[in-house]
Amino acid sequence: MTASRYPLAELKDLPEDIRAKVLEVQEKAGFVPNVFLALARRPAEWRAFFAYHDALMLKEDGSLTQGEREMIVTASSAANRCLYCVVAHGALLRIYEKKPLVADQVAVNWRKADITPRQYAMLEFATKVNERSHEIDDSDFPPLHAHGFSDEDIWDIAAITAFFGLSNRMASFSGMQPNAEFYLLGRVPKAKK
Repeated sequence: MTASRYPLAELKDLPEDIRAKVLEVQEKAGFVPNVFLALARRPAEWRAFFAYHDALMLKEDGSLTQGEREMIVTASSAANRCLYCVVAHGALLRIYEKKPLVADQVAVNWRKADITPRQYAMLEFATKVNERSHEIDDSDFPPLHAHGFSDEDIWDIAAITAFFGLSNRMASFSGMQPNAEFYLLGRVPKAKK
């Protein structure tokens, strides 16, 4: 793999608030995902990025599960050919859904994945937002409503898709590489401490 075009920030050089968040992630995951250090070279942008990320991905209301949120990210990132996000969010999808096969299917071709009709409708809409948002019209909403998605859930699907469009492009242009740890997450049991 090629190295990132921009050097990763050093943990010791980060502003205290960012360092604290990165250490919190490291404690939970067992490693520091490269995205945290890649974006930390610009602290104001890091704070804005992760504030919006957390608002979308850690949200507790609405009907989207954590797994479905990661499914949207993985499918959208695959369409955008973002290596970092497909590998990292594919790993999170494996963990949340506890279905490694489905996560790999979504990463390659969600249309052939063993997913529910509800998830299919969700990813069909996310794909349209990702690739042809200018074509979205009122006819796109009833099929989602029929699967139990509220208008707020539909906003979440679109917002997650759009946010990760930005993330995909930042990761790709900068040459951000996935951590080796991501490749095995959700595939092999986590080592006991």
